[in-house]
This record gives sequence, C-alpha cells and structure tokens, in this order.
Amino acid sequence: MFTQTTRRLSSAAALLRKSPAAAAPRPGVPRGGGGGGCQPRRSLNVSGRLPAKAAPRPAPRVPADIPGLERVTYGERMHFVPGLARPVFPRWERDYKDPMRYTSPPAEEMPLYRDKHCFVFQQRTSALEGVRQALWLTKTQLAGGGLPPRLLSLAQSAANRLPDQDERVQNAIRHARFWDTTEIQPRKDKYCSTLLRSLLHLCGSLQPSHPALRRRILAEKYTVVASWKRGEDLFQVRGQNGLLLSSADPLPTLAGTGEVAETAAHVLETFYPVSPAIDLQRINVYREENHTGFRKDYPYPHAHTVYFLEGGDGHPKLRPEQLRAKMIMFCFGNALARAHTLHGTQPQRVLDQPITVQAVGTNGRIFDFVVFQLNTTDLCDDEGVKNQVWVDQDAQLYDSAKIRPVMRKKEVQVPAGLSGYQPETFSKFLALYLNGAA
Repeated sequence: MFTQTTRRLSSAAALLRKSPAAAAPRPGVPRGGGGGGCQPRRSLNVSGRLPAKAAPRPAPRVPADIPGLERVTYGERMHFVPGLARPVFPRWERDYKDPMRYTSPPAEEMPLYRDKHCFVFQQRTSALEGVRQALWLTKTQLAGGGLPPRLLSLAQSAANRLPDQDERVQNAIRHARFWDTTEIQPRKDKYCSTLLRSLLHLCGSLQPSHPALRRRILAEKYTVVASWKRGEDLFQVRGQNGLLLSSADPLPTLAGTGEVAETAAHVLETFYPVSPAIDLQRINVYREENHTGFRKDYPYPHAHTVYFLEGGDGHPKLRPEQLRAKMIMFCFGNALARAHTLHGTQPQRVLDQPITVQAVGTNGRIFDFVVFQLNTTDLCDDEGVKNQVWVDQDAQLYDSAKIRPVMRKKEVQVPAGLSGYQPETFSKFLALYLNGAA
C-alpha cells in the first residue's frame, strides 16, 4: 500500500515539472528567488557577516561666489527648484526691540571699547603657574611655615573649643556623606556644600561665649571688581567667588610694621619665558572700576573669609595648585577693592592700616587655608613693600568615608564608614572663623 502511494506522488510531480504553466515564472516573483516574493539571500563574507553597505556619495561641493559670474537662483520663482542655487536674502531688521533676538554690535562700535586690552582673572581662570603666578600678579611674598602660630593658638585654648567637638564634627561628616542622600555614592558638589555649611553651623554655635560672632553674615553670589596695573598692563579680578563671610569689624593684622618693612628686600620670582598674563582673559570692552559688591551703607563691609568649593556653583574643577592660586587672587581682589573704597584709587606705598582677608578651599575631604594681608596698593613695579600671604595646604579632615567597603581578592581594602578622622584640620578651620572675635 505504501509503495503504490509513493509511485503516484512521484508521477504527479513529474507531470507538474513537464507542464508549461509550472515552468513560467509567476508575476512579481524573481527567478530563483523562491515563493512568496522573497528576495535572494545576500552572500556572506569570509568572517560570516553580511558585507557593509556602500557609503552614500557626498554631496557635490558648491563653490563660493565667483567674481564676474551671477548665480542662477530660484528666488524669483518663490519655491524650490532642483538644479538652481539657493538664494541669499538680506537680513531682516525689526522695527521693534526683541530681547530674544538681540545681536550685539561689533566690539569696535561699543561705547566701552578701548584700544588697550585688559587681562581679567575670573572664577573660571586656571593659572598655568599656579601660586607662583598669583604671587607675581599681586606683588606678594609667600611666608613659609603654614599659618601663623598666633592664629593657630586661638583654637588650642579650652575656652574656644566646642563641647564634644570631635564627635560633633564626625557626625557632620557622616551627615554629608551618608545621611543626606539615598544614593550609593553622593555627588561631590552636594556633600561638599553640605559639609561646609554644617561646619559653619558648628562654629556659629560659639556665639553665646563670643558675642562678636553676631556681627557677621554670610553672602552668596556677590560680584567683586578690583583693577590695578603691573608695569604697562592693566589687570582685573572680578566675578562671583563663592561664599563670603563678612563682618562689621575688620580683621586684625598678622604682621607688624617691622615685618612689613622687611618685605621690601624680597625679590619676586619670575617664570620667564612664560608670560604672567597666560590663561587670563584678554578683553577690550571693559570699565576700569573697583567695587566690593555691596552698597556703601552695607552694615558688614569688611570681607572676613571666602569659602571655595571645588567645582561648586557650576564652575569647572581646578587642580589643587590652581585652586590655591584662585584663592589668593580673590582674597587680594576683596582686599584691594576695600582699600580703594577707603583710601581712593591713588597708589599708596604703605597702607597705614593693612587689610587682611582669609580663604578656605575644600573638595569635601582636603582643606586649603589662605590668609592674605594687603600692605600696599602701589603694584606697578617690583620695588618697595610687598604684600604677604600665608598658605596651609592639603590638610585632610578624614581619610575615607564609604557606604560599602572596598574589596579586593576577598580582602577589605577600605572599611565601610568614616575612618582616619584628623581633628587638627577642624582646629585650623575654627581658628580662621574665630579670628577677630576671640
């Protein structure tokens, strides 16, 4: 039975192959393509992948206007025509003022345009030579040995210490790194700002024992402008430079009259052939002015301490050397703007009352401290009395703060939690805060 059925099927298939209707290709189906209108398969290359499609030909490059020849455009036809050039229409000048479509005039036509350019140090400037470049620009002598001992002795006194100081500082660190976030790894700009404000809150809790702390206030997003000349070049420091702690009383001077007179023998370091104005913004539209950022009747006119966050306020991240240079420049800018407000813009060889401004910079773990004393506003040449600055750099508040331990080869390399707390760093932070009030 099975053999007869097989023979019948074979004979039927032979008849179909011999019929002319089966031999003719069906409409819509390519020869050799199979049934159902399928396309023939593309052959594979040696690697077993389909060959890449050929890249589209680039559009022909249209030459610019050729002198003596007029381009034929489709402007008169009021619609696109293939083969004709695109017309160039004149700029439409509005008869009204649209702030969303404002275009500034050329710099040469602006009222504040000057032929002599000005070099500007702003919040985004990254000085190539770092602190050395800042010292030359501000005519300053760097005092070695970190912060002055008289300043550090403020926090060593038992009367100036916080109750349970170390425990409260460690809780502030844990709050910034662990408790104030739901992420596995909080962002640096977030925990830097949280830690700085927590430490300032701890320092402010000493107001009952130090009434002078009530004569201070914090200011944000203020703009300082200071102008001076070095040789034949004009320089400016301006921009928003972090969180400012201002006071109703000026900071006391750290260097006496004798120490200030000794700075006249100091020789400023040069870094030839590098230009001192390298990486500074060069502009020709400017106004030569000096302004502290506040009105004359502001009750807290004296800049006390400027706090810088690494990469904070949308500013680019700076290397430690460049961050310290920025701290020196803006301390100098605040002091110079205040000196010009008090004594006028006429250069003075030696100030009767030097102006002191402090700065603190941090990335959330490492702190830099700067104390700047402005002794002179005569900055044109390298002779005479110099300004002074004290720098304490790379002071670690703690070694690590991890939510999860760091494991390598089933061994704990960095434990979870806060480790390596160093109380000396907060003592320096507290000393700068208490300066002028203790």
